Amino acid sequence: MCRSTSREPATLKVQNVCERPERDTEMEPVERMKSGFDHFKKEVYEKKSDLFNQLKDGQSPKFMVFACSDSRVCPTVVLNFQPGEAFVVRNIASMVPPYDKTKYSGSGAAIEYAVNHLKVENIAVIGHSRCGGIKGLMSVKDDGSTSSDFIEDWVKISISAREKVKSEHSAMPPEIQYTMLEKEAVNVSLQNLQSYPFVKEAVEKKQLKLIGGYYDFVNCSFESWEN
Repeated sequence: MCRSTSREPATLKVQNVCERPERDTEMEPVERMKSGFDHFKKEVYEKKSDLFNQLKDGQSPKFMVFACSDSRVCPTVVLNFQPGEAFVVRNIASMVPPYDKTKYSGSGAAIEYAVNHLKVENIAVIGHSRCGGIKGLMSVKDDGSTSSDFIEDWVKISISAREKVKSEHSAMPPEIQYTMLEKEAVNVSLQNLQSYPFVKEAVEKKQLKLIGGYYDFVNCSFESWEN
């Protein structure tokens, strides 16, 4: 049974996962996409025509969500967000980089658009169990050498979380350390969000809340906390 826990009064809750068509592993990729769209059109678009008519005039989502690109943890499915409800950014390990106009302009543009133009009221950063990016972060070499073009440099965004976990919980089994790091990396991203001047200002004016979340898909549980 799914369960939801929170360190604060529940802000995000796990809701029923919408039904999805059975996947035909023998179906050609383009046909699989067409079949998926046909199912969406019939079961979602046509049944919620009023909603989609409203969305033709623009969007006004209450949430911005940073989630992992992992195919097992789609936030719109897990949290049952409806079309127009969440402005979503997905990347390796759900990370939010610090303010940097040059190095992280893509992430910065998304945050700026969500806060200054869409006027979202909540930014949620959601980590998850068995995250490959976090496992990669734990194994980043201390000598600075890398074995990939992009991945290791990206996950180093949360290197301070790794050092905290290794320092405070070095005696724990690796799997426990991974789980701790999956959650601690979320806190680093929440801290990084406040390095964006427009985010910090909106938080101080109480126009914006920063929320951390963790989805354990192995046990189907979800916890959330406010920064």
